[in-house]
Amino acid sequence: MKIIGLIASPKGEGSKTLRLVNAVLDGAKAKGAQTEIVDIYKLHIDYCTACGTCYASGQCTLIDDFPDLFDRMMNADGIVLGAPNYVDSIPAPMKAVFDRMADAIHCQMFFDKYGCSVCTAGGENFGPVVTYMNSVLTTLGATVVGGVGVGVGRDPSALGRAEIEAKVLGEKLAESIKGKIKYPQQDEIHRQKREYFCQLVKFNKEAFAHEYEWYEQMGWMK
Repeated sequence: MKIIGLIASPKGEGSKTLRLVNAVLDGAKAKGAQTEIVDIYKLHIDYCTACGTCYASGQCTLIDDFPDLFDRMMNADGIVLGAPNYVDSIPAPMKAVFDRMADAIHCQMFFDKYGCSVCTAGGENFGPVVTYMNSVLTTLGATVVGGVGVGVGRDPSALGRAEIEAKVLGEKLAESIKGKIKYPQQDEIHRQKREYFCQLVKFNKEAFAHEYEWYEQMGWMK
């Protein structure tokens, strides 16, 4: 069982968001998971150019760190997303990663993975950021086990309490990967998404040749 944490904060080791991600990973490790963490700010991730090459071939024309990052995510059973609130959204480096995953979304490549998200904010509007990151995980096909957000501007001690919540979340993530917690409602959502994207890929069979092949290999083509 392997879980990877992605942290998108420019503050490095001084990041409060990093503390939450590490707490999630600590909880997962307590349940037997192997973990790693990736600082998105240390990577070179170019912006998606919407060329559509990935739909046709499964390859990207851009030369940067994204393929290695994506391989590491694909080799993980669980994914933890961590970002501070930047104008009620995520920092640009994390968004750049998301934008490069159109092919993975069409193919629902995270269908057998579990994930969660954490966010810190100076104010209180951290909830929408957690919801957004978790929605990305769902859109990729992953099952979401929860999220933790905290506002630290008026109460710095709140971070410590949030770390306790995050550790419990990490334990839940690991137990979900083991199959000990079921999510039938999300299973149905994923089924509907696969059906939708299957039809999209089928309609664009020539332009989306790689994705059509993926659906056939997975036995999802109807």
